[in-house]
Amino acid sequence: MSLLQHQGFRCLWVAQTASQFGTHVNRVAMPLVAMTALAATPFEMGLLYAIQSVAFLVIGLPAGVLVDRMPPRTVMVVSDVVRAVLLLSVPLAWWLDWLTLGQLLVIGLLGGCATVFFDVAYQSYLVPLVGPAHLTEGNARLESSRTVAQVAGPAAGGGLTSLLSAANAVGVQALCYLVSAASLNRIREETPPPAARDRKPMIPEIKAGLRYVLGDPFMRALTGCSATFNFFYAVASPLLVVLLVDAMDQPEWAVGALMASGGIGGFIGAITATKISKWAGPARVIWLSLAACMPFGFLMPLGSGSWGTVLFVVSWFIVNFGLIIYNVAQVSFRQRICPPEMMSRMNATVRFLIWGVLPLGGLIGGALGEWAGVRLAVAVAVVGMALSAVWVLASPLRTMRDLPVMATST
Repeated sequence: MSLLQHQGFRCLWVAQTASQFGTHVNRVAMPLVAMTALAATPFEMGLLYAIQSVAFLVIGLPAGVLVDRMPPRTVMVVSDVVRAVLLLSVPLAWWLDWLTLGQLLVIGLLGGCATVFFDVAYQSYLVPLVGPAHLTEGNARLESSRTVAQVAGPAAGGGLTSLLSAANAVGVQALCYLVSAASLNRIREETPPPAARDRKPMIPEIKAGLRYVLGDPFMRALTGCSATFNFFYAVASPLLVVLLVDAMDQPEWAVGALMASGGIGGFIGAITATKISKWAGPARVIWLSLAACMPFGFLMPLGSGSWGTVLFVVSWFIVNFGLIIYNVAQVSFRQRICPPEMMSRMNATVRFLIWGVLPLGGLIGGALGEWAGVRLAVAVAVVGMALSAVWVLASPLRTMRDLPVMATST
């Protein structure tokens, strides 16, 4: 049976799609609120950006322990409602002329905390909802929504800001979260309650999650690979706009369209991931997607003018195509081998480790571009992204074609 016939998954898919779309609308709308309504300085803009992601470093690990102790669907619904209420306060304060930068910072911090809980819970909830046989298909469909949101969300955010004002566009994002909560509330399938086990203090629970992720050879390889890739991806990310505008003489209006080629590649990767996984093998495709696609990244910093643009589009498309196939495969693999009672802590620990490197990568990318030049810095980043595959090639995954037997509670 296709997951399109699965009522519970359809509701989860709608919820995640609405949530992702709202999140990417906000990546344009919230900074524009700070700039247009509050005349924020560049430092204040950077602070607003940073505070929205700091929650993954601060509460990422404790969130995994807490989600393990609560029904994941309830966690997601509450998280959506909290984010909606926070964001609805922006247009309300703007209408009353009470809006301040401090309010935006508090909203960014608390909304980031709610996002941590939502993300940890939804990855844990997918496993009991659809079962091991449909994990790859489920993750592929969820990734397709995320990649579409990456392309459509910022464009919609800009359009809504022009039509409604930035503050009112933030209110639209709040409505997206309410749609997500309502869709989750329609799920009728019963999933097993959180595993019954002796409750330990939080620190030992966090340590257990770290020991599992870093001690298991499969988890260690996948986490090391993802963290390495994310670090160098973050090195490249702040430089790509500079590469297009300064080094390739692209007009500013064309930059968004050129960058969108990565989102299109990711979307095609998501909708073809299940078929490619069956053809290559769901374990083998983890390293094959990186080894086959990442070398195309070397085309990005080459050339100039029209040919340089073509090379950039082709390489950015293929890099993101391979990245999404890798993500679908490795998330499905992790969900399959992890014992149910460890699932939330595993997801939280992995996200803490692989997302915690992003701020550092961005800072190093900017410094490297300033010191060595943008083209060379992007080339260094591409080398790092390609070499991230060494983690999985040096692990037992290299000789496997199929996924292992689904883990059971211990």
